[in-house]
Amino acid sequence: MPNQSRFLALILRHRPETIDLELDTNGWVRIDDLLKAMRRYGRPMSRAELERVVSADRKGRFTLSADATRIRAAQGHSIELDLGLPPSIPPDTLYHGTARHHLNAIFGRGLHPARRQFVHLSRDFEAARSVGSRHGKAVVLSVDCAAMNAQGHVFFRADNGVWMTATVPARFIGFAPN
Repeated sequence: MPNQSRFLALILRHRPETIDLELDTNGWVRIDDLLKAMRRYGRPMSRAELERVVSADRKGRFTLSADATRIRAAQGHSIELDLGLPPSIPPDTLYHGTARHHLNAIFGRGLHPARRQFVHLSRDFEAARSVGSRHGKAVVLSVDCAAMNAQGHVFFRADNGVWMTATVPARFIGFAPN
C-alpha cells in the first residue's frame, strides 16, 4: 500500500497528467475517473483498495467528498489550485520542521513554499520534527503566528490539520523549545 499511497499523492498533488487526468479548480477528481485512468496506465486499483489507502494514510493526505464520489489531496500541492478553504485564525505558535543545513537561508529570507503552493506549518512539535528529518538533521522552528496574523498574513487549515500560509518572513521565526 505505501507505493499506492505515494503514487496517489503524486497524481493528486503534483502530476495528474501522468495518467491523463484533470483535476478541477479545487483539486477534486471523480473517483470513477481516477480509477479508470489508473487502470488505463497500468496502475489498477479497486474502489476498496483506494478506500484502504485513504483510511490507512497516517498523514491524512487525502480527502473524500461528503458524498464519497470525489477525492483530492488535502494539501501539499505543487500545482496551482484553490482548495476553497476559508481563512482561519491560527494558534499563536505553530512549528516548521526543516533540516539544519537550511537554517541560514531561512533566517536570511524566511520560509517560502519552494515547489509547493504554501508553506506548511504544524500544531504538533513531533510532527514538525518528523517532517524535518526527511531532509537531514532535523531542527524544529517556531513561528509567531499571532504576530503574523496581527500584521495581515492569511492562514488556512487543510482538511488534515496542516496549517498553510503563503510565506513566513524571517522576523517571525525562532527556534522551538525542545
